[in-house]
Amino acid sequence: MEIGIDEAGKGPVIGSMFVAGVSNFEGLEAIGVKDSKKLSPKKREYLAELIEDATVVHVVEMSASEIDEGRKSHTLNEIMVELFSAVICRFQPDRAIVDAADVNPNRFAMNLRASYERGEGAEREIEIISESKADERYPVVSAASIVAKVRRDRSIRQLEVEIGAEIGSGYPADPKTVQFLKRLLKENGDIPPYVRRSWKTVERTLSSINASFVRQSRFV
Repeated sequence: MEIGIDEAGKGPVIGSMFVAGVSNFEGLEAIGVKDSKKLSPKKREYLAELIEDATVVHVVEMSASEIDEGRKSHTLNEIMVELFSAVICRFQPDRAIVDAADVNPNRFAMNLRASYERGEGAEREIEIISESKADERYPVVSAASIVAKVRRDRSIRQLEVEIGAEIGSGYPADPKTVQFLKRLLKENGDIPPYVRRSWKTVERTLSSINASFVRQSRFV
């Protein structure tokens, strides 16, 4: 068995992170999978449905509050290793091809193997291929990228419905997300659990709000 693994939502300041594993299957390349970032949302949804109907898919979600808690004792890269390892343990494949969640793909593979071997259910030797931009080179990783991205997008849209506001993508570089975050932190004393309070974006936004408040107070 060969699987592909990729993540979506590692960098956003808002919302969960998702890691998806997809078991390879005959006909995968024929449906036109590619790096999820190069597909429209509608195309991603369509392909994700085809993939999930055709093969075994496993997705792990880590909420914003869980990420914050994890970062008290682990780096984000260490957290990524644990999540990818959990997916591998679920499948017990012969080969796992992963989109490296580390600037050093070889280090990520080494740490991933060590985590897998420590985990429960690590019953067999496997080959681990870890590469940067693996979602562009391997269709099975492209498929995992698509599934993870669709799950992430759905979760953000659901969150918008629940709170009754537009969030944007949730990434710090998204102007809509920045404006939402500024408004949210200005109007609410507490940081809600769907915001990653351990992100520097939150710290900078709070500092900006406090500085603005001090400036305004001087003229009152």
